[in-house]
Amino acid sequence: MAAPQDRRLGPEPVVLSPERLEQLRKFKIQARIANEKYLRTHKEVELLLSGFFREMFLKRPDNIVEFATDYFTDPRLPNKIHMQLIKERKVT
Repeated sequence: MAAPQDRRLGPEPVVLSPERLEQLRKFKIQARIANEKYLRTHKEVELLLSGFFREMFLKRPDNIVEFATDYFTDPRLPNKIHMQLIKERKVT
C-alpha cells in the first residue's frame, strides 16, 4: 500500500505535453522580449530600482519592508527621478 501524500509539499506537479512545453517556452521568450523593450523605453524604472538597491545596501536596514515603504512613498522621490533623467539626457 502506498504511503499517503504529504500535502505540505503541495499538489502533485502537472506534467505538460511536449507541445504545451514548447508553447510555454515561446510564451516566456516573448514575455521577456516585451519586458526588455518596456524597460528600455522607461529609464525611470531603472533609476527607481537602482536607487532603491543603492540605498538599501548602504543603509542595510533590519526591516526591509518598512525601508521599502518609506523609500517608495517619499514625496521627494518623483522629483529625484525627474532630475536624474534630466541629468542623464544632458550627458548623452
